[in-house]
Amino acid sequence: MLTTVLIYLGLGSFAGLLAGLLGVGGGIVIVPMLVFMFTWQQLPAPYIQHLALGTSMATIVFTSLSSVRAHHSHRAVDWQVFRRITPGIVIGTLLGSWVAAQLSTPFLKIFFIIFTFYVAAQMILDIRPKPTRQLPGAVGSSVVGGGIGIISSLVGIGGGSMSVPFLTWCNVKMHNAIGTSAAIGFPIALSGAVGYVANGLPVHDLPPYSIGFVYLPALSGIAVASFCTAPLGARLAHRLPVSKLKKIFAILLLIIGTKMLSGLLAG
Repeated sequence: MLTTVLIYLGLGSFAGLLAGLLGVGGGIVIVPMLVFMFTWQQLPAPYIQHLALGTSMATIVFTSLSSVRAHHSHRAVDWQVFRRITPGIVIGTLLGSWVAAQLSTPFLKIFFIIFTFYVAAQMILDIRPKPTRQLPGAVGSSVVGGGIGIISSLVGIGGGSMSVPFLTWCNVKMHNAIGTSAAIGFPIALSGAVGYVANGLPVHDLPPYSIGFVYLPALSGIAVASFCTAPLGARLAHRLPVSKLKKIFAILLLIIGTKMLSGLLAG
């Protein structure tokens, strides 16, 4: 039991640093680690990926709050962009959580693996859309937000790997894009957590200490640690060469994706 708690605390610490440093919610790391942990704990196999996604979204609620507070203190959050994109984010994330509840764990794992390889390639190749346009209006921002919300919900992330490139494409400076992305992660996480709880409540054979598709022991350990380390990551984002750190993180993603793929094929 102590080993499990320590692992969750360590995972939360790492996720918090990522949230502050790279503007991501940490879900891209939290989800596969939760899958490994839940498999090791012998939680119900048909719902392991659903529990990992729902729990990841719930942890990002706390991570993003801490991270955005730190970014706001550095004047790195564009609240006008946040208000413009949030309605689409909420609708898309709720829809995505409903769709995920209808899908099987193997399908969700495959979708997550593909997305992990996409994010890793994006970071390694340093693919950045050129800042050639301005931010769209309310309708266009809501449409983009809806797409980001749906995909984020299906892979259990805060959307930073999509919102940061979108914002930089729209001429938002990188530090502001990271800070605003951290803020956008909050409505994504909150809507996703609510959706996974609501869609998991009718399922009767979930493990004890679960609320819908959110596993509370994992949530508590990760949330506490990530809330503490996210401000440190935000401070480091303004001092460290983020582009180099992203390439190191990308290699980690490739390892994680390959491990999940080999486990899926072996199963």
